[in-house]
Amino acid sequence: MTKSIKEILIEKALLVTALFCAVTIIIILLFIFLEGLPAIQEYGFFNFLLESIWDPGDGELGVLSMIVGSVYVTLIALAISVPLSILCATYMAEVAGDNVRKFLKPVIQTLSGIPSVVYGFFGLVIIVPFVRSHFAGTGFSVLTAAIILSIMILPTIISVSYDSLISVPQEYREASLGLGATDWQTIRKVTIPAALPGIITAIILGMGRAIGETLAVIMVVGNVATIPASIFDPARTLTSNIALEMSYATGIHYNALFATAVILFILIVILLVVAKLVQRRYSLNIGGGTL
Repeated sequence: MTKSIKEILIEKALLVTALFCAVTIIIILLFIFLEGLPAIQEYGFFNFLLESIWDPGDGELGVLSMIVGSVYVTLIALAISVPLSILCATYMAEVAGDNVRKFLKPVIQTLSGIPSVVYGFFGLVIIVPFVRSHFAGTGFSVLTAAIILSIMILPTIISVSYDSLISVPQEYREASLGLGATDWQTIRKVTIPAALPGIITAIILGMGRAIGETLAVIMVVGNVATIPASIFDPARTLTSNIALEMSYATGIHYNALFATAVILFILIVILLVVAKLVQRRYSLNIGGGTL
């Protein structure tokens, strides 16, 4: 059956759109790498990566402390948000009635639309004084930034996890219940494992949002370029470093900030690859019937 001219034009338009997106990404990456290359060549890639002192005025351009800060904040944020998100998504998909579900979905969608600066102000006014009064330090810390990030990524993880759970075929639940399993056993042993690849995708998206967030983190993390000894110490993330210093950076300092963006890109790629490998492993296990 021959294709109509309309179908051919639509296919070509979709192809052009896809190529445009790919080319745009490649151009951005090339720009970042080319701008950051002089700093990496002058200071050395491994020195830049493994030195923990960031003092451009004295020629010290190590980003290790900011790598640790970024990973530290992101992992703690995920540790807080992932259990809450999965529980909320499971409740919405498997337990809640229609009226409750209709109320919760727009509330969660609204939460995802709140600007970053609002989250930052909330952390500055509420979370920072709370951490200062009840724990230790000044309140500007890894823990404070992680709490704010965990709130920010909740909607993303909840929404994608919910879609994954409701896409599990109803026959799976009926077969489990027919064998005498309780509702909770069905959710725990059948529904969640079947939806696990989608849930891992949700976690990946949340992780990407967390590690790339800038404004809210700047307002509460303390922005001290040292390796934090505890969750109550201040830190500086890679994104915060770029945002704070780009307005006045010149020369090799300017190039070093682009090199910081290169390191951030590499870090995100590594985290995404690890997450994808985990997702693939669970997908294969489910396909092979081991879950």
